[in-house]
Amino acid sequence: MKYWNETTAIAQRILTELCRRSRSLVFWLVFPISVLLINGFILAETPGFTVAQAFENAAPSSLVGAALFFSCLGGSIATVVAEREQQTLKRLFISPLSGLSYFLGIFLAHSCIGGFQTLVVGAIAALWGAKFNGNLFLGLLIIILSITTYVGVGFILGTQLAKRTEDVNALVGAFGVPLLILGGAFLPTSLFPKKLLELAKFNPIYHMNEALIQVWAGGEPWGEIREHLQFLLIFSALMVLAGWVSYRRMLVLEKRL
Repeated sequence: MKYWNETTAIAQRILTELCRRSRSLVFWLVFPISVLLINGFILAETPGFTVAQAFENAAPSSLVGAALFFSCLGGSIATVVAEREQQTLKRLFISPLSGLSYFLGIFLAHSCIGGFQTLVVGAIAALWGAKFNGNLFLGLLIIILSITTYVGVGFILGTQLAKRTEDVNALVGAFGVPLLILGGAFLPTSLFPKKLLELAKFNPIYHMNEALIQVWAGGEPWGEIREHLQFLLIFSALMVLAGWVSYRRMLVLEKRL
């Protein structure tokens, strides 16, 4: 019960602050919708694709590569940096708040945002005839693992590398954009040369993208995406563990300041 109360309190505070700065929430919706429409109309002109099939294939990449990436990874970095700049972390030193609750609170807050983005992207795709062809539970599992991975990576980058607000864009650009391209968020992995495709298999975004496309557009069952799921399960668990360690290290460093 203690962890639940702490987690929900952290999540509620983060969401309240984000709602006060509503421009970020608006941009986190406008960007994935724009990417979805652009990718959808491009694929619709490709031979062999109907408009509905085009949006079925464009929606997963737009969700993983545009919506969840910037809100959950970039957002979690910005949250941690803001805590530092506002001296909120100093108050945590005199509170019994655990590192796990703090991480879970950030995860829960950005999961709410990611869930809303998923509904919006799915609704826009449905307007153009797209359908979710696979197992709904399996699709939700992939999205949850994607959010966990993004928040974990963002938490690590935010606690270890970002010191000021201006560092956020630099980190997202330096680490994130190459991974997005390599993960197939903007270019289909079918265009990748063999060596680049082998390298992409070490990229979590590649597994998020491929798994969600196969389930959403292809209706593939568990067995067909087992490799992607195994990678995401292991990687997300490692990110949660590394995030907790990063939080403890950050507290030690902040106490010295």
